[in-house]
Amino acid sequence: MGCITKHYLNEFSILGVWKIEEELNAMLELVSLDSDEKKKYAGFSSTSRKLEFLSVRALLSELIGKEAKIVYNKNNKPFLKDGSRFISISHSHKLTAILLSTNEKVGIDLEYMSSNIAAIAFKFLNWREKVTRENENRRYHLYLHWCAKEALYKICDKEGISIRKNITIEPFNVKESGEIKGHVHTDKINESFDLYYSKYDNYAIVWTKKNYQIRMADPQIK
Repeated sequence: MGCITKHYLNEFSILGVWKIEEELNAMLELVSLDSDEKKKYAGFSSTSRKLEFLSVRALLSELIGKEAKIVYNKNNKPFLKDGSRFISISHSHKLTAILLSTNEKVGIDLEYMSSNIAAIAFKFLNWREKVTRENENRRYHLYLHWCAKEALYKICDKEGISIRKNITIEPFNVKESGEIKGHVHTDKINESFDLYYSKYDNYAIVWTKKNYQIRMADPQIK
């Protein structure tokens, strides 16, 4: 199927989603890999991982052109090689998502809602966070919390952040799509973020973007 959405969030930011339905050879025809990418691609043993890798490059090409290339830092955080945009990437099952912005940091996460996430909720929820008791919405609500925290983890560059202890999602009523508030608080970061979510088939998708400088936290806050 390829690119199923190419959504301009504003004049600076674009979000794209790719649905992987192509065979490996068909995906290879859609991309132009440089020598470093070919080496990285050859290191993947599974077909699914190769398809994920190729789908990211195919989607990036669809969004901003074939000349765009991704590099990674020591923490495996992606960057555009030419530094022209901030980028965040997520993939799960058959979907790949990319969020790009020329002037704002970005974070995106998507998850295929398949597992019994309620059984591991204690690993990522803290006491401030509230999840609906309605059976028909509870799993989606939990996945939105998880995706929101992953998106914030990414936008804050991952290091030194506990998803349960340092990231809090304000209580919200779950809908098909909407906006939520999140906070990141560590000894180096004290920031609030607006996050946006939507549902596609059996996937939860959450993204955030913000032009911010890291602000030192108040040492009195626990």
